[in-house]
Amino acid sequence: MWFQAIGILAVFLIFIGLMMMRKLPTILALPIMAILFALIAGVPWMSDDPEVTTTIAKTVLSAGSMRLSGAIAGLVFGAWFGQILNKVGITKSIIRKAAELAGDKPVMIAVLFFVTGSIIFSAAGGLGMVILVGTIVIPIMLTAGISQFVASIVVISSVGVGALFNVSNWAVYVDVLGLDVQTIGDYTLVAALPLIIISLAMIIFNIKKDGKGKKAWAMPNATGGGEGKKVPTIALISPLVPVILVYAFKLDIVPAVIIGAIVTIILTLPKRPIHILSSALVEGIQDIAGAMALMIGIGMLLNSVMAPQVASLISPLIESVLPSTPLMYIIFFTLLSPLAIYRGPLNVWGLGSGIAALFVTAGMTPVAAMLALRVVSNVQAVSDPTNSHNVWVADFTKSDINEILKKTLPWMVVSVLISMIIGSFMVF
Repeated sequence: MWFQAIGILAVFLIFIGLMMMRKLPTILALPIMAILFALIAGVPWMSDDPEVTTTIAKTVLSAGSMRLSGAIAGLVFGAWFGQILNKVGITKSIIRKAAELAGDKPVMIAVLFFVTGSIIFSAAGGLGMVILVGTIVIPIMLTAGISQFVASIVVISSVGVGALFNVSNWAVYVDVLGLDVQTIGDYTLVAALPLIIISLAMIIFNIKKDGKGKKAWAMPNATGGGEGKKVPTIALISPLVPVILVYAFKLDIVPAVIIGAIVTIILTLPKRPIHILSSALVEGIQDIAGAMALMIGIGMLLNSVMAPQVASLISPLIESVLPSTPLMYIIFFTLLSPLAIYRGPLNVWGLGSGIAALFVTAGMTPVAAMLALRVVSNVQAVSDPTNSHNVWVADFTKSDINEILKKTLPWMVVSVLISMIIGSFMVF
């Protein structure tokens, strides 16, 4: 039995290394790991015996691929909503309003674009939306004398904050840990407020440290949906509608997003609403195709580690390191928070979902596991060099992506520490 556990641990470490070195993409690594874990633990491939309820073909692959169907649906509708906001011109109108308010003051510009980006990304995630926002706000910041590094972290940090409030991202915790949307919403501010405060401090500190940079960029002619459209001021609240519906009216994610889309169309009255709704859905699905594939792999990994044969081998290892007091809970997840980067064991979009399920099996409450994963995800969202949005922003600003990691990681660990301290009083 012990050599099987060592075998699973060895596979785990090898695949972490392969993903960190970018030798194997996470989309392929997760389902392969799911199969290998099950094989090592002795789970049969198939069985005609009615008493054998767990097999690789049925439990890990078939059922696992559908395990996060609710999260995938939330992701699809969230991407759809983001494309609608883009097509009717709301995204660019919000950015334009922020630029007008900021004037030519670098700190004000950076702070307003951080707030603006956070609002936009709370309604729409994905690389496409990051590119749309980034191609507008980054040249404005650079033209105002803000350094490439600060311009980069303004966008990246706003992605991290927006992801916490983006209700379509919550579904993964619903499917993985069996929590309801309202419970997840109740703990969102614990993860978000320290990240907001620390991100603002990081941005302002680096602007003051850099001083006035040189104005090297000119504002490009932006292209894409919504160009030149006049949007009623009241319509600018559209990105917040799903969030308000989930928080205030306890609505589930998908109906909240659908209502948000309908409200957006009513407030903006575009000429071809049916075309906008249909094309936004197709383009939205294209934006999140990679994330959908990733969720299928996560579902397979979840079903694999939760199989009785695998869980019986891994659970003793998890129980031996599981924090059982508030102090250990704080120390454990703060010190290990960098393991959320490079698709590591605390990354909910990588190995973290399986680990979280094992935490719960070993005795941690689902709420404590959810809060810890959401908090350490801030490190991943802002600092992880494997994020597609980090790669694009670094390339667009001509910054070193590893320099972004080194300079943001200490700030993010501090935000994790603050959140874990606050959270420990709530979950213990």
